[in-house]
Amino acid sequence: MKFLLAALLAASAPTLAAHAQEPSLPPLELPAPDGALATPPADIERVKNKVAEFSGLDKITGRITSFDVYIDETVQFGALQVTPRVCYTSPPSVPPQTDGFIEVDEITLDREIRRIFTGWMFADSPGLNAAEHPVYDVWLTGCKSDSAVPPPAG
Repeated sequence: MKFLLAALLAASAPTLAAHAQEPSLPPLELPAPDGALATPPADIERVKNKVAEFSGLDKITGRITSFDVYIDETVQFGALQVTPRVCYTSPPSVPPQTDGFIEVDEITLDREIRRIFTGWMFADSPGLNAAEHPVYDVWLTGCKSDSAVPPPAG
């Protein structure tokens, strides 16, 4: 048994030495643990918009609906309540990029509200961070400064 262990250690020594000489990777930057919203890099100026554009899929009927939501307002799509907190676009001088911090709540059959999504949605990658639900899917399609939908009163 000792011979087998010694043979395994001897055989793995070159592999262990090779791993010890590999360059180390830069540290991984994680979001703040307090849940604070991340800020964009200082060299990129993003445009803050008043309206977030969404598409929603009703999986029962197969119908896709587009709708606008003003920032910090809530719109109901089926059993979901969608609330955008911020919606950014890149300025025209750089490649287009659109993202928003979104909260999605589900109204359950017991009429309770349950949060099913909180986070960033990226219009360029709708499948990456869409709010998925057994009956409905919602994803960000864009941001804009105004909408044909009248703004909320107040």
